[in-house]
Amino acid sequence: MASPNFNNRTLYHLDNLDVLRGMNSESVHLIATDPPFNKGRDFHATPDSLAAGARFQDRWKWDNDVHPEWVDKIQDDWPAVWSVIESSRSSWGDDMAAFLCFMGVRLMEMRRVLREDGSIYLHCDPTASHYLKALMDAVFGVQNYQSEIIWRRTTAHSDSKRYGAITDRILYYTKSSKWTWNTQYQPYDEKYKARFRQKDPDGRVWSDYDITAKGLSGGGYEYEYKGAKSLWRVPLETMERLDAEGRLHFTSRGGIRRKRYLDEMPGRPVQSLWDDIAPLNSQSRERYGYPQQKPLALYKRIIEASSNEGDWILDPFAGCATTPIAAELLGRKWVGIDIWAEAHDAVLNRMEQEGLAVPESDSAQPHLLTFGDVYYSTAPPVRSDDEDESVPYLKLKSVVQEPPGPKMTRAEMFEHLVEEWGLVCRGCNRLFDDPLYLQLDHNTPRSDGGLNHISNRMLLCGPCNQIKSNTLTLSGLRRENRKRGRMAKS
Repeated sequence: MASPNFNNRTLYHLDNLDVLRGMNSESVHLIATDPPFNKGRDFHATPDSLAAGARFQDRWKWDNDVHPEWVDKIQDDWPAVWSVIESSRSSWGDDMAAFLCFMGVRLMEMRRVLREDGSIYLHCDPTASHYLKALMDAVFGVQNYQSEIIWRRTTAHSDSKRYGAITDRILYYTKSSKWTWNTQYQPYDEKYKARFRQKDPDGRVWSDYDITAKGLSGGGYEYEYKGAKSLWRVPLETMERLDAEGRLHFTSRGGIRRKRYLDEMPGRPVQSLWDDIAPLNSQSRERYGYPQQKPLALYKRIIEASSNEGDWILDPFAGCATTPIAAELLGRKWVGIDIWAEAHDAVLNRMEQEGLAVPESDSAQPHLLTFGDVYYSTAPPVRSDDEDESVPYLKLKSVVQEPPGPKMTRAEMFEHLVEEWGLVCRGCNRLFDDPLYLQLDHNTPRSDGGLNHISNRMLLCGPCNQIKSNTLTLSGLRRENRKRGRMAKS
């Protein structure tokens, strides 16, 4: 695993794909990010806020927003990802396919930069969460899906002729079967606390529970203790220790139960429904005014659960720096990326707001960071590892040596072959009047050892392309077509 080739507390101001591709492989422990949702809307910052002027367009069009290089890389190296994109095109349309193509190439790089024990949390909403779930299954593997967290992002409201939409989704995946996990707890409600009715002389409240092993699998320890004979869950030595510590309750009926003190219990383990973290309102102290800003408590929980102090946290869609600030508050290292021109100012303003940093001119507080400790870059990092590419989780990385000659995108290959041969299927020699009837022949993904090269490529009609996936030579393809023709005549 390579060392990070970037500084702690760095904010990159450029396209996150360029930065991700410049980061060393397996260099971060946790990715916690809140990307666009494909809601088909434009979002604007609050006019009178520190983020005034900030805006982003959450609309996607295939012709405008998808680069041919993205399509080629996905089709060549991640055919499972391409299948997800194509299925979304069929069920939703080109705009969803464009959004998933945008996200797909970035998720492939995010997987590469994650350590083997790393995790990723992707914030989304019901607009595209089901498609993003399938996309992340294809990139990270279904076996590495851990949870779909439901966060109640707003209070109840009325939506016309449907149930009120008040929740977001956070998709939680890991890189492998080994990952960092720190169980998080939330306080008990008053109803549960009311169960602790007993009180010791020192004021500590407790309830009790059965410590007999009757009916439990695995057996127990049979003995008599202070007149009570039973099959117990604990050996005699433990029973004596609990008694000496005042942790046994001797009932009026001669039984023995064990005390459970409320102040020793951490709380309820956090479940996949998060309704205890309130959204930001107009009066919130941490509100910056950035569109779709999330509360610090939300990302502090994520960071505490899936990283340890000193670990590297990455947010490729940093926005107004909620993830970086949460990471700084929790003693983690962080790097953020955003195309918003004021993202760097947002980091500095919020660090000052949280009492983490001060301007360089303020030397009266030497225990705080200064603004100069936050790095800002408009150029991506330069990789210092072996510069391996992102490969599917089921594939062994292999280096494909392409022959000399022109290397083209699929669109360029198609245009070149039309110019050279015309609208003729090279399998059955049929002439077509529309290029839509022709396909670039079957291509083995580069992750499986195939080539993205013009040599030995051809245009085929649909039936011939299907045959060629089983008959690999042009002469064999033509023999199959002649045989098919004879069978049709008979």
